[in-house]
Amino acid sequence: MTTSRIIRKSTAPGTRARVEDKPPPAKKAAPRRVRPVPAVTRSIAILRLLGRSAEPLGVKAIADELGLVTSTCLHILRVLVEEDLARVDPATKRYTIGVGMLALARSVLERLSFPATVQPVLDELGAQWNATAVGCDVTGLEHMTVLALSKSKTPFRLHVDVGSRFPALISATGRLAAAYSDLPAAEVDRKFREVRWGNAPDLATWRKEVAAVRQRGYSIDRGNYIPGVTIVAAPILDRNGRLTHSLVIVGVGTQDAARGASIGRDLKERADKLSALLAQG
Repeated sequence: MTTSRIIRKSTAPGTRARVEDKPPPAKKAAPRRVRPVPAVTRSIAILRLLGRSAEPLGVKAIADELGLVTSTCLHILRVLVEEDLARVDPATKRYTIGVGMLALARSVLERLSFPATVQPVLDELGAQWNATAVGCDVTGLEHMTVLALSKSKTPFRLHVDVGSRFPALISATGRLAAAYSDLPAAEVDRKFREVRWGNAPDLATWRKEVAAVRQRGYSIDRGNYIPGVTIVAAPILDRNGRLTHSLVIVGVGTQDAARGASIGRDLKERADKLSALLAQG
């Protein structure tokens, strides 16, 4: 390792200057670059599409939806079928998600303490507020994933299942993600504009709601994500104060301000306790 030499003048008369070796400043580590692997990216895109689709899909439909060459799509599908990650109906030649995905999902859930820890809390919340209670994993500003839920017993239920993925800035949890993000405001605004809302709030209003999150400890989406549906969320933080998960109540109908605030305070109290509990793990 090379060093730079520094000459220091002595303050004492009749003495010589001292020469010291000083190591060069440490180089900053270069950001890690992920080399694109098209086959893997396409395979994941196909699996996600099959997972979202309520109906079996043919090769051409999959290729058209994802912008793939049909022959390439077919080759990937054959490998996925061979690995039991996709299933094909021999009669119709249409594809669905394979049961092999269950084993992968189960192994992930077994390694996560959050679903088991949060499930009793969700059951209590669902019963108390007569609404669907959800526990989400929040990954930066890219997406959120449902890890646990307790469905409402009311006749009308919103369709959400464990494993469902949503844009990270959508709805009440999206306001949490923005509030605890380290990204520049301009980048957060750009991602906000990319989100598809049922009844999109204007950016200025949304910013104010994001700013209020840290003050009151919860967020409310009143019909922006799904018209006529109010959603309340509170943040679960790690020991460094970073957002990792959210507790969510999905209520049907436009709730009055007092009820929304009551749900928010309840969620915040439970989320704070879960934050402390999970930080010990």
